[in-house]
Amino acid sequence: MRIKFLIFLYLINFIGFSQTKDDDIDTLAIELAFQEQDSLKVKTSLKLIKSLYDIGSYDRALQYVIESEKLSNALNYKDAQAEITYYKSLIYDKKGDYINAISGFSKSKDLFIALNDTISIAKVNNSIGLIEVKKGNYKKGLQHTLVAVQHLQNTQHYDELNIAYTNLANTYNYLSKPEKAIEYYTKALDVQKLLNKKRDEVATNFKLAELYSLKKEYRKAIEVYENMLNNDSLSREDRAHLYPKLGGEYLNFNDFENASKYLIKGYNLNINQNNSADFLIVLNHLGELNINKNRLIIAEKQLKKSGILAKELKNDKELLRHYLLMKNLDSIKKRFDRAYIWQQKYYELKTVLLKKQHQLSNQIATSTITNTSLSSFDSLLHEAETKPIVQPLETHYSSNENYDKLKLLFYGVLAALAIVSTFLIFMYLKRNNTIKYTQELEEKNIKIELQNEAFLEQTKHLESVNNVKDKLFSIVSHDLKDSLSSITGFIDLLRDGSLSRDEFENLIPELSENASNASLLLFNLLNWSKSQMQSLEPKPTLFDVQEVFKEKVKIIENRLENKGINITDLSLRDFAYADRSMVEIVIQNLLANALKFSKIGDTITVSNHISDGNCIISVADTGVGISKENIEKLFKNNSFTTIGTNNEKGTGLGLSICKELVELNNGKIWVESTLGVGSTFYVQLPKNRPTKD
Repeated sequence: MRIKFLIFLYLINFIGFSQTKDDDIDTLAIELAFQEQDSLKVKTSLKLIKSLYDIGSYDRALQYVIESEKLSNALNYKDAQAEITYYKSLIYDKKGDYINAISGFSKSKDLFIALNDTISIAKVNNSIGLIEVKKGNYKKGLQHTLVAVQHLQNTQHYDELNIAYTNLANTYNYLSKPEKAIEYYTKALDVQKLLNKKRDEVATNFKLAELYSLKKEYRKAIEVYENMLNNDSLSREDRAHLYPKLGGEYLNFNDFENASKYLIKGYNLNINQNNSADFLIVLNHLGELNINKNRLIIAEKQLKKSGILAKELKNDKELLRHYLLMKNLDSIKKRFDRAYIWQQKYYELKTVLLKKQHQLSNQIATSTITNTSLSSFDSLLHEAETKPIVQPLETHYSSNENYDKLKLLFYGVLAALAIVSTFLIFMYLKRNNTIKYTQELEEKNIKIELQNEAFLEQTKHLESVNNVKDKLFSIVSHDLKDSLSSITGFIDLLRDGSLSRDEFENLIPELSENASNASLLLFNLLNWSKSQMQSLEPKPTLFDVQEVFKEKVKIIENRLENKGINITDLSLRDFAYADRSMVEIVIQNLLANALKFSKIGDTITVSNHISDGNCIISVADTGVGISKENIEKLFKNNSFTTIGTNNEKGTGLGLSICKELVELNNGKIWVESTLGVGSTFYVQLPKNRPTKD
C-alpha cells in the first residue's frame, strides 16, 4: 500500500509542477514525495491540502484528500482523520455537493468531539450553518452558527469569526429582524477592520446602510455611505452602486441639493454600465426629485424609462415605487383617470408582494429543526445501500375475497373524490366570477368618486379665487389708496414749491413711514393672495433661526431709530426644520406689528429657545398691548386692524398670513398680552422632519 501511495504522490507531483507556480505548494509536494514515515506523510499532505484549498485548486486537493484519508485510516491517526474529513467537506461545499458536505461535516464533528477540540467543533458548526442558510433552512443554519459564535468570539480565530458574524447578520436580515442583523453586521465590521479586509468592509457597510434606511434612520444611512467614500478600496462599480443610494437618502430629507449632486454622479457612472439595477434606482430617484422641483416633463421621461427597465429586470420593489411616482405625477398634472390606473397597479402589485412575504413568513415560522445525528459517514453509506423490501398488497390479506372488498372500497372512495372535486371546482369558478364582477363595480365607483372630487376641488378653487378678488379690490381701494395718496400729495407739494426746507425736513419721517406702510401692505397682500389663490407647498429644510432674526432686524433699524424704539436681540444659534422663506415672512410681520404698536422709549425683544424638542421663537414688545376682546380676533381669516401709535394703518391680514404659513410647516402661533404693558408673540416650529403615522 505504501508503494502505491508513493507512486501516486510522484504522479501528482509531476502534474503539480506543470500546473502551478506557487513555490510553497511545489516545496510541500517535493517534501511529501521523499518522506518515508507515514505519519509525516499525512501531516505534510494535510498542509498541501490546506494550501491547495486556499488557492481554489479543489480537484487537485481532493486527490490528496482521498489518498491521505486511506493512509490516516490505516494508521488510526485521529487528529489527521478529523482534519482531512473537514477539508473534504469544505471542498464538497465549494463544488455545490451539499449532501456529501453535510455528511462529512457531521463525521468530522464527531471526531473533533472525541478529541475535545472545541475550536474545530465551532468551525464545523459554522460551516454547517452556512450550508443550511444556502439551502434555505434559516432556523437550522441560525442554530449551528450561534453555537459556533459562542465558542469563537473569545478566541483569535478572526477569519472564522468574520464568516460567522456575517452569516448570522445575513440570516437575521432575511428573517426580518433588522436590530439583530445590525448588531452582527457591526461586529463583523469590527473584525474586518482588524483583519484589514477592505472588500468585506464595503459589502458589510452596504448592508448596514440599507438596514438603517429600512428603519427610516436616514441620518445613520447617510453617515455610513459618506464614510464609505473615504475607503481607498472602493471601486468604480462600488461608487456606481453607492451614489444612487446616497442620493436617495438625501431625498428623504428634502435636501434636494445633495440629492441632485449624488444622483447625477450615479447617473453618469451607470448610464453606460452593465449594472442596470443601479441605473433603475437612479431613474426613480431622479423622477421623484424632479417631481418635487416641479420639473414634470423631465420627471415623466425618466419615470417612463424606469418603468420599462423595472419590468425587464423583474424588479418588483422598484416597479412598485415607479407606479407610486407615476400616480403622484399624474395627480399633480390633474390627469385623474391615469392616476387612478397607476394607483390600481400599485395596489395590485403590493398585494402580490405582501402575499409572497406572508407565504415566506409562514414557511419560516413552520419550518422545524431536525436533530438527526449523522454520527458516521460509513453508517450513512451503509444505510444508503440498504433497500427496503416492498411486498405485494395481496400478501396482507388471507383470501382473494378480502382483496376484492378492498378494491371495491378503493374505487368507491375514488368516485366520491371525483364528485367532490367537480363540485368544488364549480363553486370556485362561480366564486371567481362573483369576485370579478364585484371588483369591476368597485373600480367604476372609485373612478366616479375621483372624478367628483376633482370637480368639487375645481369649484371650490374658483369660488375661493372670486372671494380673493373681492377682498383685494376692497383693500386696495381703502388702505393702499390712503398710503399712496399721502405720498402723491407730498410729491405734488414739493413739485409746486409750496414747502419750505424746514417743512420738507419735518415731513420726511412721515413720508418714510407712509412708504414703509405701503411696502409692508403690498408685501402682505401679495403673500396673502398667493396663499388664497393656490395651494402653498412648503419646502422645509434645516436653517439657523438666529440668522433670520439678524436679517429682519437689520431691515427695520432705520424705522426703529426714527420712532425712538430700542431693540434687544437675545436670539441663539439654533436650527428649525421648516420653509425658511415662509418663516422670514412670519418674523417680518411680527417685527412690523411690534414696531407699529410701540411708543418712544419702548423695547422690542427677539429670542428663541428649545421646548419639548421644538424650536420656540418669540417677539416681545413693551408697547400698548392688546385687549382680551381683540386677541380673539387676531388670527381670523377676516381682516382686523387697529391704528398704530403713530397712526400707522394696515390690512389686518398680516397675522392671518402668519398663522397659515406656520401651520403649513407643522407649527403653532399664539400671543400673550396685557393691555398697557405689552405683547409677546410665540411661534413653535419642529426641529426635524415630523414622522408620518
